Amino acid sequence: MRAVVLVARSNTQLLERQAHEHRPTLVVVTDPEAARRHGVWNLPPETELRVGEEAVLEAVSSPTVDRVLSAYVGIAGLRATWKAVEAGKTVALANKESLVVAGPLITQLAQQTGAQILPVDSEHSAVFQALRSGQPKEVRRIILTASGGPFRTKKKEELASVTVEEALAHPTWKMGRKITVDSATLMNKALEIIEARWLFGVTAEQIAVVIHPQSIVHSMVEFVDGSVIAQLSPPDMRLPIQYALYYPERCPGIARKIDWTQVLDLRFEPPDPERFPAIRLGLEAARRGGTAGAVLNAANEAAVECFLQGRLRFDQIVPACEAVLESHPFDPEPTLERIFELDSWARREIAHWT
Repeated sequence: MRAVVLVARSNTQLLERQAHEHRPTLVVVTDPEAARRHGVWNLPPETELRVGEEAVLEAVSSPTVDRVLSAYVGIAGLRATWKAVEAGKTVALANKESLVVAGPLITQLAQQTGAQILPVDSEHSAVFQALRSGQPKEVRRIILTASGGPFRTKKKEELASVTVEEALAHPTWKMGRKITVDSATLMNKALEIIEARWLFGVTAEQIAVVIHPQSIVHSMVEFVDGSVIAQLSPPDMRLPIQYALYYPERCPGIARKIDWTQVLDLRFEPPDPERFPAIRLGLEAARRGGTAGAVLNAANEAAVECFLQGRLRFDQIVPACEAVLESHPFDPEPTLERIFELDSWARREIAHWT
């Protein structure tokens, strides 16, 4: 396996170094301003530079590309994921929002084109691996684990005074700002519920969430006979990424391993629905389908950005999302165009809260 195309939004210095390491035929910078600021490029002679989103859409459908790692953040990744699925590629999906906002459309398209969608999120990778232990009809439920974030033990009334710095101090994972805030509100888990609904073809009633602060058990599958199959590993995203890139093979990896010579403490507890109502919203959106996931995702993206800018309190993020979800003009069978329309509508609605 070799990298044919590398894509970056604005980290052009790293992209240039990776181009010399992997020598792809194409590198793409999606942000034209970042490409301009970079100045003179020093690329291998066999590597072409292109700029803009259209170059990504062309690259993911190229016949020279077999497997696409879709790792955009937010709905921005939907068009590239769609294009790759439309071209029948194997898609290693780290952009959960593609399934959150357009799950029925993308899974139907994959059936038509023969594309395969492999999960990269550690929780969904764990479920994907555990599901190989049985048949779909034998699955009772999927159990997604959550670390609980930095505020797992805070009282509900304390959440009103949470600062941006506190919300970004995740106890286990090192992630981007938006997803770290999502982990603190547990909205990340809500979106993962919706993703699991479409990725694995289960109902919302077959999905549960438990808090697991150690982040060693990444998720579990409970079968109808009572057996529970779990995937365990230290919190290291290199493992699920590698698994998706090389599937169906397992290869020696560089991810950290569990040290079984040490005491291993694994704790599980139910999430507090009063402190973390986001999970309820995720289950509701998964049950309703249609445009519910798209609106919840857009409202959350906008609300988190407002929080990071100091224009919304931490404890207002989820209530704002709930209000927008409840008031939106629900469409049970939207087109892709309608999804983007309601995405914009939901973002405008969040502005009324600031």
